[in-house]
Amino acid sequence: MLQFLIRRILYMIPTMIAVSIVAFIIIQLPPGDYLTTLVASLAAQGETVDPARLDALKDRYGLGQPVYVQYLKWMKGILLEGDFGDSFGWNRPVSDLIWGRLALTFVLSLASLIFVWLVAFPIGIYSAVKQYSIGDYFATFIGFLGLATPDFLLALIMMYISFKFFNQSVGGLFSPEFQEAPWDWARVVDLLGHLWVPVVIIGTSGTASLIRIMRANLLDELRKPYVVTARAKGLPEWKLLFKYPVRVALNPFISTVGWVLPTLVSGAAIVSIVLSLPTTGPLLIRALLQQDMYLAASFIMMLSILTIIGTLVSDLLLAWLDPRIRYE
Repeated sequence: MLQFLIRRILYMIPTMIAVSIVAFIIIQLPPGDYLTTLVASLAAQGETVDPARLDALKDRYGLGQPVYVQYLKWMKGILLEGDFGDSFGWNRPVSDLIWGRLALTFVLSLASLIFVWLVAFPIGIYSAVKQYSIGDYFATFIGFLGLATPDFLLALIMMYISFKFFNQSVGGLFSPEFQEAPWDWARVVDLLGHLWVPVVIIGTSGTASLIRIMRANLLDELRKPYVVTARAKGLPEWKLLFKYPVRVALNPFISTVGWVLPTLVSGAAIVSIVLSLPTTGPLLIRALLQQDMYLAASFIMMLSILTIIGTLVSDLLLAWLDPRIRYE
């Protein structure tokens, strides 16, 4: 296991370098750059840009230099100073924009993950143990409904219901009086009061998917000879169920760690836009639309790196949980 861990960490170094190069190149693929987008936007409004200002912006951000020169400058700032560059659209350092919203994105994503596990785990076990029962059919129906309903549509429906019947808006994570307030107990309580709506919306599709996976895996395990033998020897049903079959069927839950970490950055972007959530998702969408190269490239690179780290963590947890898995 130690050799596997060291080998994977060493593999991560060239992988991260390759990811950073690909991320930076992807941002350069659309025609033009941020200045082109800025000029087009102002022209649509009937305004013009001073050529001297454009030249100053080119010199400041190195937009007139080759792509590899811009990339080397960007990586030098990240590795030596922790500087991800400046956001063109916000005129602020990228690190300030990212870290400012990452905490709320982390809280939302972690709460959604806990919700998914707490709901999918018992329902998946019940559907497998009580196969073809009324409860199993009901769980299957809800599962298919959750998989078929887009998250943003569910967000719009819940916004309409809350406003129409309860005269309450579910947009955002804070009440108006707590939007810019300093952190205290009252603001935390207000956050928790608004958090459950996006958690249910974001967690619906993940819950439906894991219920089906848990049910299918557990049904496969319950039909294996070791379960039949243990039951014939008189082992209590609950002990038989949780000691081996459920433990093996938990593998998909552990595997989701691989995509949980990048979710902390993406933050369910479309749902966040619909619900006006102050997470990192809408910031990423805006950066891509505006060709805000340093902000967008930093997001893409962070998503890829967290995916690599999450995959490593899930592999290690799977080896610890399932005795059949060995990394030699």
